Amino acid sequence: MAVRIRLRRMGAHQNPFYRIVVADSRSPRDGRCIEEIGYFNPMTNPEEIKLDLEKAEKWISNGAQPTERVKSIIKSLKESK
Repeated sequence: MAVRIRLRRMGAHQNPFYRIVVADSRSPRDGRCIEEIGYFNPMTNPEEIKLDLEKAEKWISNGAQPTERVKSIIKSLKESK
């Protein structure tokens, strides 16, 4: 089973809000997930990000592949600490 760490779109029309989830790569974008590990709100200034880095690192060490956007979110959080 290929596992991805990716964004799940939530929110209203033209007001996106994303949850950062761990899901099977074959499941749909907004489909079933294994675990929620954070959220991302691009509509606020600055962007609001909450992510459990410990869980993200655990999933990555177990073989989960983050998407490009999630990689950049993780990188920005690591640099800010």
